[in-house]
Amino acid sequence: MKLTQEGIIRREKVAKLREAGIQPYADSFQKTHTAAEAGKLPDGKTKIAVRGRILMFRAMGKLAFLRISDQTGSYQIILQQEEMGETEFKLWSKQLDLGDFVGVIGKTFTTKHGEKSLLVEKLTLLTKTLSPLPEKFHGIEDTEKRYRERYLELATNRETFERFLLRSKLVSGLRKFFEKEGFIEVETPVLQSKPSGAVATPFFTHHNALDLDCVLRIAPETYLKRCLVGGFEKVFEFARCFRNEGIDPTHLQDFTMMELYAAYENYEYLMELVEKMFGEIAKLLDKKEIEVEGKKITLGGKIPRVDLVEAIKKETGLDLDTVSDEEIRAKIKELKIEVANLPKLGRGNLIDALYKKVLREKIVNPTFIVNHPVELSPLSRRNDANPKRVDRFQLVIAGAELINAFSELSDAMDQAERFEAQAKAKAGGDKEAMDNDEDFVKALSHGMPPAAGLGMGIDRLVALLTNQENLKDVILFPLMKPEK
Repeated sequence: MKLTQEGIIRREKVAKLREAGIQPYADSFQKTHTAAEAGKLPDGKTKIAVRGRILMFRAMGKLAFLRISDQTGSYQIILQQEEMGETEFKLWSKQLDLGDFVGVIGKTFTTKHGEKSLLVEKLTLLTKTLSPLPEKFHGIEDTEKRYRERYLELATNRETFERFLLRSKLVSGLRKFFEKEGFIEVETPVLQSKPSGAVATPFFTHHNALDLDCVLRIAPETYLKRCLVGGFEKVFEFARCFRNEGIDPTHLQDFTMMELYAAYENYEYLMELVEKMFGEIAKLLDKKEIEVEGKKITLGGKIPRVDLVEAIKKETGLDLDTVSDEEIRAKIKELKIEVANLPKLGRGNLIDALYKKVLREKIVNPTFIVNHPVELSPLSRRNDANPKRVDRFQLVIAGAELINAFSELSDAMDQAERFEAQAKAKAGGDKEAMDNDEDFVKALSHGMPPAAGLGMGIDRLVALLTNQENLKDVILFPLMKPEK
């Protein structure tokens, strides 16, 4: 391990502590109060024990002021020679450094400046750090370093720490909400024999024991539906998914998707469920309005619905029920929409490219986009009144798709035909078209009840609620290229 000059000095302190019979890496330390709890205690004679990392250290003669931080916040502790004894005070005033972990026992009091503090009687060194933390005032200014060394940003930037606490609180709250609505959490495989459940480019790997080429899950959908075939009626999963596609601030190759499926329900039920869910999120945040890129967005209440085909016709003049693929390509070129592999894209991906540019990016407040063309949704149930459409909705907020949901296709023959159409598109050069998942069709042939399914990007939800433009800012440890 390569150490800086300061690190070498700290290593020498470790040696001196051990020579003095002091263990610089303790076994444990039991607290009586967190930092936040200690800060609310009245002055008193009762001894308390707190623990944490030193983020501020200032020695002044026979006094030393420290601020220690734990998961709940920070708290001031004071070392006083008269209270600790000369030997102990001199030892710790010289041997402690910023970043060290300590446990302290003492009595609470309020300073002349009105700050709740702990007058330390006994200090225990819990961990001696060898590498210094970033300067508290400047923090970590380099963006790549913040992602690569997230642990340092968490230790020195409370705002970042609170963002990830919120993410944890949000996921926990959603789990409780879905369970309250009668859903059961299940787990589905990450290693699969073929990509299924979404239109995406997979990651490939090899299973040595089975001598089998596999893909990493792009979506849990088809396996969650297998649960419905087996008799589960309401299931959900927080699934890590992997898609080997382009990277930008709103797309990552590995991400967390929450998917749920409800037997005997349709997409109308899911729209009501989403409205209730955002009401719960508003309660969790304790606010009904958030700000995203300077725009105020309302959470909770009824969400308006917009017909995708009618909206695109209004914006472009194209009627998606009647236009040809070439007419859609021509419109994409006319609007100068950048689309890779345009000549070989299937109809579904052509419509998707058009929709994202002329409709989705203009939406600010929560909006349900409904009545999608069947080509856009290979796994959705056809609308009974118009077989060219499917019973589907997308929830769009601030120009981004947050939720995709639909009444599920339970007709095994219809599903087989759609998979065959996708396979033809793939053979024609559309790399993102779905594979023909015969095993899933076989499962459907044994009977799946009427059902509705929903998928929601957890990373995007957290980014929205915390006003972060880059998904890496809501993922603790995003994948980074190794440093040379």
